[in-house]
Amino acid sequence: MKHVTFSRRGFMRRCAALAAASGLPLWFIERQLAAAEAPAAKKPSPNDRPGFALIGCGGQGTGDSRNAANWGDLVAVCDVDAKRAAETAAKLTPEGKPAPKIYSDFRRVLERPDVHALVNGTPDHWHTLVNLGAARAKKDVYAEKPLTLTIDEGRRLVREVKQSGIVLQTGTQQRSSQRFRLACELVRNARIGKLLSADVWLPAGLREGPFATAPVPEELNWDFWLGPAPFTAYVPQRCHKTFRFWFEYSGGTMTDWGAHHNDIAYWAIGLVAPREVSARVLAEPIPGGYTTFSDYEVNYTYANGVRLNIHTTRDDNPNGGKVVADGQRNGIRFDGTHGWIWVNRDTIKASDPEILKTPLPENAVKLPVSKNHMENFFDCMKSRQAPICDVETGHRSATMCHLGAIAMRTGRALTWDWDAEKFTGAHAAEGNAHLARELRAPYDYSFVG
Repeated sequence: MKHVTFSRRGFMRRCAALAAASGLPLWFIERQLAAAEAPAAKKPSPNDRPGFALIGCGGQGTGDSRNAANWGDLVAVCDVDAKRAAETAAKLTPEGKPAPKIYSDFRRVLERPDVHALVNGTPDHWHTLVNLGAARAKKDVYAEKPLTLTIDEGRRLVREVKQSGIVLQTGTQQRSSQRFRLACELVRNARIGKLLSADVWLPAGLREGPFATAPVPEELNWDFWLGPAPFTAYVPQRCHKTFRFWFEYSGGTMTDWGAHHNDIAYWAIGLVAPREVSARVLAEPIPGGYTTFSDYEVNYTYANGVRLNIHTTRDDNPNGGKVVADGQRNGIRFDGTHGWIWVNRDTIKASDPEILKTPLPENAVKLPVSKNHMENFFDCMKSRQAPICDVETGHRSATMCHLGAIAMRTGRALTWDWDAEKFTGAHAAEGNAHLARELRAPYDYSFVG
């Protein structure tokens, strides 16, 4: 009996310490730790670690691969920039271990039988072709967000992944955050009453230009980097880190940071997609410069009447005039008939502390749990279960972002049919023109078999 009492006291001390450090309520920490007390899975032996490859050696892909190395062995890296590939291979080679082999064409990586999974860290305009190639080669894939460049690509990818049976985890890692899951569970269980609106604040994008062309660096295969996008002369600002500010390759902060926070709003609201979307562009791109919009507002309306509003913020202007907890920027606020919840990667707060402190009942709606996004992926590789952000979830999450970008590009209020996945009603033709893109040959859907 004394042993049980001592263990309980130790458990409570750990819970209290974690609650104080994280800002999460004690009851929630207790629930998480109690679930974690179940017997842990055996640590994989050296012979039980799957081989994986990194495709796209930028900062995000490199970070993902470092994380993935906790559960698998990196056997190959691939990038169309030879210098970047070599540097990344050197960075990711463990002491005393063989270096991963370097490739410039990801299709050759897919041919290797010792590659069981991919980390897809390519720019957005390459996401779909690499993911399709992985599905056709029966390789599981950790796919960076946003999952696709267009809504049409998403539907194609969902079909292919389901037919192939591979595991695909979308890299929207906030789904594996206790803080965001708590916020969504509280909203789903009407802790703030009936949900009326959600407001998302995203960092503003870049508004720069015009840019001059330059000689292509010797180490870069520029044609392959462009891939399915239209050919254009080399401009340094189009490549690598700032690719996300060109509609040819990405969607600006709407699909970059938006892929994270919009996904959490989608999780909390609990409906597949909005019915209506409109947008207001607050700053037009500079001719000859970045083509995505830097400052904007996007407004969605759901079938249940909930409004979702997206705002961009800069350090020198307020959050669209709306007061948020502690003046925080870059996060999500849920407003209901009985209070509000504010959450971002650093904190969770509420209009009344009891909203967070009062435990949810045992019969409450509980959302899927993942303590680590990459670990969840590797666990699902073994179990063949769906990961917390599977292909359908990733597609629907990306669709929210694409709808906002389309509303900005058309300047129209649009109506979305989420079953047919197309616009209907007024201005539908203008919106539907942005659902797909023409892929430049030979980098079309036949490029990956």
